[in-house]
Amino acid sequence: MSANTYDAIVIGSGISGGWAAKELTEKGLKTIMLERGRNIEHIKDYVNANKDPWEFPHRGGRTQKMIDDYPVLKRDYPLNETNLDYWASDKDSPYTEVKRFDWFRGYHVGGRSLMWGRQSYRWADVDFEANLKDGIAVDWPIRYKDVAPWYSYAEKFAGISGNKDGLAILPDGDFMPPMEMNCVEKDVAKRLKDHYKEARDMIIGRTANITVPHNNRTNCQYRNKCWLGCPFGAYFSTQSATLPAAMATGNLTVRPWSIVTKILYDKDTKKAKGVEVLDAETNQTYEYFAKIVFVNASTINSAWILMNSATDVWDGGLGSSSGELGHNLMDHHLGVGASGRYEGFEDKYYFGRRANGFYIPRFANLGGDKRDFIRGFGYQGGANREGWSRDIAELNIGGAFKDALTEPGSWSVGMGGFGETLPYHDNKVTIDKTKKDKWGLPVVAIDAELKDNEKKMRIAMENEGKAMLEAAGVKDVQTHSSNPFLGRGIHEMGTARMGRDPKTSVLNQWNQVWDAKNVFVTDGSFMVSSACQNPSLTYMAMTARAANYAVEALKKNEI
Repeated sequence: MSANTYDAIVIGSGISGGWAAKELTEKGLKTIMLERGRNIEHIKDYVNANKDPWEFPHRGGRTQKMIDDYPVLKRDYPLNETNLDYWASDKDSPYTEVKRFDWFRGYHVGGRSLMWGRQSYRWADVDFEANLKDGIAVDWPIRYKDVAPWYSYAEKFAGISGNKDGLAILPDGDFMPPMEMNCVEKDVAKRLKDHYKEARDMIIGRTANITVPHNNRTNCQYRNKCWLGCPFGAYFSTQSATLPAAMATGNLTVRPWSIVTKILYDKDTKKAKGVEVLDAETNQTYEYFAKIVFVNASTINSAWILMNSATDVWDGGLGSSSGELGHNLMDHHLGVGASGRYEGFEDKYYFGRRANGFYIPRFANLGGDKRDFIRGFGYQGGANREGWSRDIAELNIGGAFKDALTEPGSWSVGMGGFGETLPYHDNKVTIDKTKKDKWGLPVVAIDAELKDNEKKMRIAMENEGKAMLEAAGVKDVQTHSSNPFLGRGIHEMGTARMGRDPKTSVLNQWNQVWDAKNVFVTDGSFMVSSACQNPSLTYMAMTARAANYAVEALKKNEI
């Protein structure tokens, strides 16, 4: 085996790329994982993980220079000084917005597995059947029963804490002990269940924060500093979980600063033979060869790589024969919710800073509930007591003011909705050859927007949020609805969807590219619909499933 030849190539090192590397190496394949950005070593490189707020020059905020340097990142919470180096540079890696799309990326080993929200939910049969039932896009080529054992496999390794709630819309998993809702959340949950006659539920979030020690990882310490990198390894990330497992096999090589520019396609064998890589530090070009290629660069970048590959065979790139490559881009739409004040429980508090909240599963368009839109939404939120930053109008100077702020303030409850976006063919990404990035590569152009179904849903998300809080006894309920743009959910999906027919999809039921059977795509690209649950657990399960299939097929000389 030559220096640049492996059994498998994994493009990307985020949640799905890390899983691909783990599964392939544990099955004996010599694997190289290519990451376009820098290396981040577990613990050693979490330089801000143990800092207190006052140790940051601007108390964790943003400067005018940061605002100038990050014109996209400034649109939401990611722009702050606590973990700025975890986010990709808007200037080095620009993109074209045909319509506004807030694309927040992480270009480093671990990708966004270091910054994700960790909410981990299974899909139900209703989610996999939705496209067929509604006559939208194409049918999923799989059902819940096909993924269920792989959900369990992923949950057991990743470590998902949660409660077995017995909800049809949110199948139970193999959970660690759940975190606990605080006293106000429990009270609100009971009131909601009573008011809606058990038709709606508020549960503790199911999160990839371990609650008991697991695989040399220490359980969550309730610091709520996950986005700074966790030195305890308490939440699932490439660094804390899949990378150590893959490295332990002795079969993994990790190459950072490696921008994959194309997949090398052999017209005679009709298979991929490797990839072309641009070294991000030296601008030198290299080629790596392998029997199978796993594409895990994240939805939009994976589409870019495929569209830039085998263009001498297909004008639209590798996987474009159906005309669907780059299309059907989805994200969850958010920025809609409600909050208010909760009276009572002034003698109660809670332990630590729980890195989790409550979850209200989808209820719209289920059972007898019918709306003027299809699909549905869920809510994530929490109850807490106001802290020192609250405004006390009567006391604004002097010792009495300082003393008052040492006491916890009143209780508040707030929640935000996550809504499903339909897979519209004209929500798409293309390559913009008129604009180049820092390395002289053409950039991606994103043309996607919310349409009537989502806009109607957002009205319901706002109204239902208000109605539920008021039904639970929350006072002075206020709603919010802002920035109805895709990207903010940081849940990009679609662009290389699975399907049953090569004429209408990019991938088959095993995540194989129809046009090159030794290329597998297992990041968010493969999603056929978006449901309203956080998608990362599904990526984990589907990556493990595809890797298992790929290795078995390789042994049988089928690929």
